[in-house]
Amino acid sequence: MNFAAPPAPAARLALGVTGHRTANAAFKANHDRIAAALEQVLDAIAAAADSVGAPIRLHCLLADGADQMAARSAVSRNWELVAPLPFGLALNVAINAAPDSVADAEALLGGRAASDAGTQARATAIRECAAAARLFELADRDPLLTRLYLEKLRSPADLFAAQAFAARGSARVALAGRVMIEQSDIIIGLWDGRSRAFVGGTGHTISEALEHGAPVIWINANAPEDWQILRAPEALVAPGKVDRANRKAELAKLVSAALTPEEASGEAGLENEVWRPRSNRWWAGYRRVEALFSGDRHPFRSLVQTYEAPDAISSGTGAALLAAARTLPGGDPAFADRIDGDVLRRFAWADGVSSWLSDAYRGGMTANFVLSALAVVGGIAYQPLAGSEQKWMFASLEFVLLATILLITWLGGKWRWHGRWFETRRVAEYLRHAPILLLLGSTRAPGRWPQGGDVTWPEYHARQALRAIGLPRVAITPAYLRHGLAGLLDPHVVAQRDYHEAKAKRLNAVHHNLDGFSTRLFQLAVLSVAAYLLLKAGAVLHLLPHDWPHATSYVFTFLGVAFPTFGAAIAGIRYFGDFERFAAISEVTAAKLDGVHSRIALLLEAPDDRLDYARVSELAHAADDVVVTEIENWQAVFGGKHIAVPV
Repeated sequence: MNFAAPPAPAARLALGVTGHRTANAAFKANHDRIAAALEQVLDAIAAAADSVGAPIRLHCLLADGADQMAARSAVSRNWELVAPLPFGLALNVAINAAPDSVADAEALLGGRAASDAGTQARATAIRECAAAARLFELADRDPLLTRLYLEKLRSPADLFAAQAFAARGSARVALAGRVMIEQSDIIIGLWDGRSRAFVGGTGHTISEALEHGAPVIWINANAPEDWQILRAPEALVAPGKVDRANRKAELAKLVSAALTPEEASGEAGLENEVWRPRSNRWWAGYRRVEALFSGDRHPFRSLVQTYEAPDAISSGTGAALLAAARTLPGGDPAFADRIDGDVLRRFAWADGVSSWLSDAYRGGMTANFVLSALAVVGGIAYQPLAGSEQKWMFASLEFVLLATILLITWLGGKWRWHGRWFETRRVAEYLRHAPILLLLGSTRAPGRWPQGGDVTWPEYHARQALRAIGLPRVAITPAYLRHGLAGLLDPHVVAQRDYHEAKAKRLNAVHHNLDGFSTRLFQLAVLSVAAYLLLKAGAVLHLLPHDWPHATSYVFTFLGVAFPTFGAAIAGIRYFGDFERFAAISEVTAAKLDGVHSRIALLLEAPDDRLDYARVSELAHAADDVVVTEIENWQAVFGGKHIAVPV
């Protein structure tokens, strides 16, 4: 069985839009100018995306004003429209239609028309935009928020009631804004530049986007023609002068950076990978060392691994996850199918390729250490075993072994075993945890992906694979959150914790046993040299026959070289494998994951009315952060250990 590399995810640009409502003074005064500036920005983005054939997805919260202005423009351009709503649709309509009476609010909550024409017009506008969008509704706190909203309307003079709803409602808007930021490559903010203090407000959302590493195109509601690009939170304090001459070119670069990896040849390397159904028995040296020195009960068993095929994962290791995804209360079954096709199969491919490359790289380097010891020992083995006239045979053996070392090193460098292993492993680990994040509407924000590596295509590949799927079409409820916690997130966290605990225990055993074995070999070398010296001293003192030292000198010379040579090779394997540091990384990872598991267990004990999307998504992000930190630590250890001759 051979599986070609899955095609690179189609490049897709994801935009987010935040802005003032219609009631904002600057927005109202400059409505037409703001609309023209927004169209100018969207035209420039569209031109840059069209140059690489990338479709565009626009996210907004569908509030009146800037959100609906952008939503209508997206629909007219045939862009995909996605709306992460801070409330369920009915409550969202009722709140944003701004009714003055409880009766109109209750009518809108029940899906009926409001008696006030202005209120009904606003409600209709929201529903029209919602009908054209894929909705991700944060409806888990709707019962509480509905009660607080109606209490506020019933008691317009009650300051406490107004504050109670405003605080809860603003927090939900900020939460939906965070979802939008995570799902977007670029944020467009239509803002008057006045305040960032209002939680969930436009200024707050722009500030959060910059904190998360998302670039922001700021259209100043007071001077919309002077739109500019902001790249860091500090730019809000000192935005600088507007460079009208170059800003479109800078915007095109921004789009290009989101749609293409930094290195031009990145995807070519990915496309050239080959998936193999099983490992190569000749490259299992590193894993054989683990088996021999970890206390494995069957260290000499076959170590050939059969990799899970991409088209088998949905009925294999991914079956439980897909079953849980398809049975999420009120979930999106079609979304689970997309995860199967676009994430799990891609993960299986990357995991199998990376495992094979890991064997080739680490097995090749382990073989180099063993062959170097055999070359030295084999080269002098003629002394105790044959005469000088037969030395050529032992020299030939040494030559073959040294040539083999050079061949392995050359192949490892030519075929980039080390680099390709790192790259494909990064893709696999990013995708391992991704299905759970996707089902919970979470992902890594643009600036939160690891950076600074020699190549960036693994991060680009994973990010675009997740971008292609985006948000599910779902209304989040407490039942959905509970099922996601208990059936998806917690099993994954526990499985990863148990894996790292077992790995740490195994690698610690390998480190200590290798250390003890190499020490004993050096001790045997000392004993062999000491034994020869005692023989020589005994012969000089006439306590032993005079010819004993001469008769045994070749044997003791051989042993005096063989023992420390093999000891050095074992120590080299221990140094190269860095088993102790990897064990420490896994111990820390397991401890962090256990902490996440404990938090999940506590949250699952809460009643449904206390389950909150913010807490659940935070736990999903915490687990994801642990995974990515482990990848970064692991690469920091092995990053400089390229395959080389063992000297």
